[in-house]
Amino acid sequence: MVERERAVVERLPDGTEHRTGIWYGSQPRRRDRLDQAQLPALISPSLAEAQPSAVRTYNSPADRTVRTVLPAGSGRAVTVPGQSAAGNPDLALDISGSTRTALGLEITSEITSADVTLEVVVDWGDGTTDKSATKGSGKLKNKHTYTEVGEYQVKVTVTDVVNGVQAVNGLTHLTQGTEFTPHAPTRLLDTRDGTGTKAGKVSGRGTTRVKVAGTAGIPADVEAVALNVTVTNTTGDGHVTVWEGDDFGIPETSNLNYKAGQSVPNMVIVPVGSDGYVDLFNGGWQSVDLIADITGYFTHSPSSGYTTMNPTRFVDTREGLGTVKGQLAGRGTFATRISGLNGVPQGITAVALNVTVTNPKEAGHLSVFPGGSATPTASNLNFTAGQTVANSVIVPVSPDGKISLFNGAWAPTDVVVDVVGYYSKDSKAAYVVTGSYRIIDTRESWWRRGKLPAHSYLSQRFTSDDRGPADAYVLNATVTNTSDSGFLSVAPSPFPWLENDQPGAPVPPRPGSSTLNWEAGHTTSNLVQASDGDHGIIDFWNQGWKDADLIIDVFGVYQTS
Repeated sequence: MVERERAVVERLPDGTEHRTGIWYGSQPRRRDRLDQAQLPALISPSLAEAQPSAVRTYNSPADRTVRTVLPAGSGRAVTVPGQSAAGNPDLALDISGSTRTALGLEITSEITSADVTLEVVVDWGDGTTDKSATKGSGKLKNKHTYTEVGEYQVKVTVTDVVNGVQAVNGLTHLTQGTEFTPHAPTRLLDTRDGTGTKAGKVSGRGTTRVKVAGTAGIPADVEAVALNVTVTNTTGDGHVTVWEGDDFGIPETSNLNYKAGQSVPNMVIVPVGSDGYVDLFNGGWQSVDLIADITGYFTHSPSSGYTTMNPTRFVDTREGLGTVKGQLAGRGTFATRISGLNGVPQGITAVALNVTVTNPKEAGHLSVFPGGSATPTASNLNFTAGQTVANSVIVPVSPDGKISLFNGAWAPTDVVVDVVGYYSKDSKAAYVVTGSYRIIDTRESWWRRGKLPAHSYLSQRFTSDDRGPADAYVLNATVTNTSDSGFLSVAPSPFPWLENDQPGAPVPPRPGSSTLNWEAGHTTSNLVQASDGDHGIIDFWNQGWKDADLIIDVFGVYQTS
């Protein structure tokens, strides 16, 4: 059974807080927990099956062993054509390997040999080796963590000095982890004018495809891509799902939701199919136009790793933070420095943001781009008069560490920018695509507690032993079934699970930053790049005055191990 643990804190009318929850797994029973006998009927099969294995395996069988004879006194192996060593004739080596994390590899060397002392050397292909001694047939396990993504030739050498023979076998290891290369904001798909596909709306329940690999300077071996996806010209309600296509069915997860008449953007980090394409599915029953703008991509080649941060406010035009005080004028632009401030170092290549527009005087869009560059046609979020709307943004920074923001409306608006992480040559975390799966859905019957209460938070445990420690997760957060406006905050838990779980446990401080903002009756989504902190737990805060349903989908993880 896949283990899941959740807790909810409810604020009661008298102002006190009551901690309740649902736990799955081998937890001790408590009065408000589910009876273990009920669990199989309460776990959604689709949810359980969607949990990612995140395991890549290798095998180089014993028949691939290369045997060599050691010349007397030479101390090194040479191949003797047409000749085999008389001693230890069965010496052979079977190698299997597995990787569950971004930069880790574990190999098992199964040795077949006479009962003699053997020297074993594992060459990891990055200039490091492990040496050990064993005797006769048996298995040896070795673990290694690479310092950089890439492809490595791993070689295991077993030497029998007594019989003067050596056996070598090996495998090619490609790290699961990938690194990020920023890309100037560029439009890859626009069904309105035929960019990247044929012109014309995507039909209800229909799909369009866009070529990513080999387009606009994107390499052919791209693993995943950061896209800002926008749905527009909508005449009904629906959702959009972005995935790698190929032979995979459409995931049950979604990336953005829309209502009739809305233009809605959302950042996605999506795997690229083996044919180089990304697919976009219109989950509504009416046709829509779809737009996709690239801001970067992930490959197995060394580039920029990721460093996560607790959300930190860099810009607020209402207060004069990061720019002059006062609304950004219609068709106006300002630049703001990111590198060298608030713990962000110099020399970063790109930055992960949550950008919010509030108090706009009329409808428009906002574009975020490298400081000093020409304003792109790509937009990062769309808004209507009086709306507060947020969107995740990944954007390259200029050589002097700045980004620029352009108000595409003809009237002014306030802008807020929170930094949640950055990419740099010195950052160590590599990105692993886990495959999309749903980890929280308060609408489901197995949840049983109903909506996330107003002014309360939900704790979700993320890191598990089989996946290894994480620096941050790539999530999509959706709030739905709302009866009032509000906003969601996401932050790592400052407390370990045992404290988080106990009656009367300390309540974490309420975050000051927002991840997404919603209006009554609207379903709203946003990409979240969130750290699970020192304890592997993320808190999701309903900062509104009314209860709401929360859905969390997982797409990937950043790891340094």
